[in-house]
Amino acid sequence: MQSRYFTSESVTEGHPDKVADRISDAVLDAVLGEDPDATVACEVLVTTNRVVVAGELGTHVMPDIDAVVRTTVCDIGYVDVEGFRSDDLKIENLIHQQSADISDGVHKSLEARNGSSDENDQLGAGDQGLMFGFATNQTAELMPMPIHLAHRLAERLTNVRKADTLDYLRPDGKTQVTVRYEGRVPVEVTQVLISTQHVDDVENGDLERDLFDHVVISVIPEELRPNLTLLVNPSGRFVIGGPHGDAGLTGRKIIVDTYGGYARHGGGAFSGKDATKVDRSAAYAARYAAKNVVAAGLADSCELQLSYAIGQANPFSIYVETFGTESIKAELIEELVREYFDFRPQRIIRDLALQKPVFTPTSAYGHFGREEFRWEQTDKAEILRSAAGL
Repeated sequence: MQSRYFTSESVTEGHPDKVADRISDAVLDAVLGEDPDATVACEVLVTTNRVVVAGELGTHVMPDIDAVVRTTVCDIGYVDVEGFRSDDLKIENLIHQQSADISDGVHKSLEARNGSSDENDQLGAGDQGLMFGFATNQTAELMPMPIHLAHRLAERLTNVRKADTLDYLRPDGKTQVTVRYEGRVPVEVTQVLISTQHVDDVENGDLERDLFDHVVISVIPEELRPNLTLLVNPSGRFVIGGPHGDAGLTGRKIIVDTYGGYARHGGGAFSGKDATKVDRSAAYAARYAAKNVVAAGLADSCELQLSYAIGQANPFSIYVETFGTESIKAELIEELVREYFDFRPQRIIRDLALQKPVFTPTSAYGHFGREEFRWEQTDKAEILRSAAGL
């Protein structure tokens, strides 16, 4: 069988774009902590010693933006890093009230305006667009193996920094993993790339040895790395990093946030958006449905597309793809998805508990494949399995 190779990347929470994502979600959580019904769209720009926060709020709540930004940046680890220090930042707050036109359309849906009294029809989608959810049995988490391992490497890189195991590391970093497949089956990890910010006086040979011993071995199982090649900081020194090295923006890591390019993406970013924005909540709901389909054994891989019209509660369309891996008729899988999952925004918010301040942890190391998130539960797998007659 011919081998194929697939590569995915992840980044640490200290990457400039992820700093922006985390601030956006921290602002969102600060608002939801006081007003669960709030609508929020928060965008952030970070650069050398500067943070610009912009966006719209539909709420009476206005968090202390200065405190949210400094606390978030400090938690990431930018405390004594030249060019971007939590206590040295110039912060510009450009947040304003949400457009009344958008607010009216969201809070009284097209269905409600046409006379529907169903409580789940009252909330319209916060925007038009298309969203994808995906699951595959390549890993226990039902994620594609390349992005799953890239996330865990990035997360481990941060953990050894914060635990002072490798105290010369700094917050910015990237990981990349190449997996060899035979057919659809991942058989080995052939290459790992780690780029990490560090203090000035670290030799690359020492860095490579430490990263292999404390990061790679902890994440990549021995049976998956018989021929592994590790590449560390191929550009050489990586002392200047984070927002001082490159500007960062909310929403620029949408492939990192989802499936590492292994599945399709609708184009919408997540961080800083409350759950009325279906860019985020419907992507979570689509992952929830796809994961339960795979967990039920209805297919080895499942991709679900949803689309919405702004102000309308019901999805514009629902499409299920199982790539020929299904164990029952594909048409039946789509029927079961439509029967057992409700993709109206109000139901998504209720079923996935998305009015709570739960979003900051999603801003780094992937929105999917982590059991702490409600949309990762497989509580409908047995129901689907039974309904399919398996």
